[in-house]
Order: sequence, then C-alpha cells, then structure tokens
Amino acid sequence: MKDSNTGAKSRNLLLQILAMRETALIIFIVFLVIIISLRSSYFFTIRNFKDILLDTAILMIVATGQMMIILTAGIDLSVGSGIAFSGMAVGLIISKHWGISPIVAVIMGMGIGFVLGSFNGILVAKAKIPPIIATLATMSIYRGFTFVLSKGWWVSADQMPDSFIQLARGSVLGIPNMIVMVIIVYGIFYYFLEHTRMGRQIYAIGSNPNAALLLGIKVEKILYLIYMLTGVLYGGAGVLWVSRYASAQPNSATGFELYTVAACVIGGVYIFGGSGSITGVMLGSLFLGIIVNALNLIRVSPFWKLAIQGLVILIAVVTDALISHRFESSLRGGE
Repeated sequence: MKDSNTGAKSRNLLLQILAMRETALIIFIVFLVIIISLRSSYFFTIRNFKDILLDTAILMIVATGQMMIILTAGIDLSVGSGIAFSGMAVGLIISKHWGISPIVAVIMGMGIGFVLGSFNGILVAKAKIPPIIATLATMSIYRGFTFVLSKGWWVSADQMPDSFIQLARGSVLGIPNMIVMVIIVYGIFYYFLEHTRMGRQIYAIGSNPNAALLLGIKVEKILYLIYMLTGVLYGGAGVLWVSRYASAQPNSATGFELYTVAACVIGGVYIFGGSGSITGVMLGSLFLGIIVNALNLIRVSPFWKLAIQGLVILIAVVTDALISHRFESSLRGGE
C-alpha cells in the first residue's frame, strides 16, 4: 500500500510538472530547433544562438512590462512608440554631447519612459479610460512626438560615440551586455511578482478586480505603478535599441507592441488577466526569436514571412493549451 501511495504521488508530481505551460513551451522549442536544424546546418551553432538571444533581448525586457499589464486584464499598445520616442530623444542628445556616459544615457531613457508610462497610468487608473483606448491614443501621440522631435531625420552611427554603440554590443566577462541586462530585469521582476505583497496583488486585480477592492487592495495605485514601470522598461529599451542598431529612426519599433503581446500569450499569460509567469514570457520571446531567425536562414520570401510567423504562433498557442488541458485533466483523474 505504501509503494502504491508513493507511486501515485510520483505520478501526480510528474503530471504537475508536465502541466506547466513553461514545460510544454520548452518541449515545443526543442522540437522546433530540431526541425530547423535539419534545414540549416548553421542554425544549431553557438554563434547563431547568441545572435538569437541578442535579437530577442529587447523583446524580453519590454514584454516583462507588457506581462504585468496583461495580468491586470489590460494592454499597452504604446510600447513601440515609447521605444522610438525615448530612443530618438536620447539619440539626439548623444549626437550633440558625446561625453555622456552610456549608463547615464540609459538612465535618461528610463526617465523619459517614466513620464510616458506615468501618463498612460493616469489615463487608465485615474481617468478610468479602458487600457486599449488610452494606449491606442498615446501610441499615436508618442509616435507623432517622435517625428516632431526628429523632424523626420535619422540619427546615424557616425553621429554617435563608439562607447555608446558598444553599450549593446559589448560584453562583461564574456557575457554580452544585453544578456546581462535581461538577467537583471528577470531577477528583479521575478522576485517582485513572486515574492512581494504587491506582486501578489497584481495577480489578484487581474483575477477579480471587485474582490481586490473589497480586500483593501489599492487598485488605482497598482495600475498606475505597472504602467509606469512598463514605461521605465521600454524607455531604457529604446536606448538599447538605438545602441544595438546604431541608429535612431522615427519609425523604429513600429508594430513592436504586437510582438510583446504575442510573447506573453505564447508564454502562457492569460489574456484576460490573473495568470502567467515571467519565465513563460522569456520563453515566449525566445520562441519568437527562433521563428524570425529560422525564416531568415531558410530564406523565406518576405511576402510569406509574416503569414508564417502568425501561423506558427497560432499553432504553438493552440498546442500548448491542448497539452496543458490534457495534463490537468489527467491530474484531476488521478487524484
């Protein structure tokens, strides 16, 4: 009898592990890597995987903020425009003052993002404007300000000091700076969401905002906070974007907000709020990075690229949901 109980507990534990959205996504990513490696010998190399991580680093950072907003059943459509505006503003400053430290440039970008995100937070938390409407408006406002600020011109690589460009291209102890920044963001927000009272309250708001109010949770304050934090993240990411691509353009990151939402949904964040993990978002971002990289390597026509990306994302989400549902059903049946 004891062996039977032990076996049942082991089976339940295994089912619980397999039921995790992150586990299902890892399995899907491994399967995808194997398939792509059969088509391209260059894909399964250290250099290529390093490129994938560098290309998805900014997505991982910004998707972290988007995740917090989606957890409260909201959405921020202005993140792409926020990246462009903060990147352009700092790029223009750097082009005229080469002596500014790259770290100071990032802090400046985060400060600009703080203002943009705070404005979104006021519209959503205080003015009670639905997030999709508020951020749709600010998406156009921030993008318009970017064109006004730049007058339609670019800030190119020859207008930036090498120290600034190396911010996104350099490394620390052999680890690329971009990856270090992702690790720092992951560590901070993993702890914030999983091990702080306010982090748990964010999940509570998304699960049932009315119940959260009855429990004494300051919903307005938390909503403002997460939009502000998201602004800080995409403000800093805007500077990294300019450094990474060695140019500041008024149309940078156009449509990027859709990628952040996709990374969250693929990573298991419930679009109606209350459920999701930052680990899943990181894996979702990596999944998107692998898709884009693979399509480039196998030289898929640009006319088909967007359609294939959308189809693969849809298949991944549906497959992940089916796997999770089946294992959860099996787990309940084994109890």
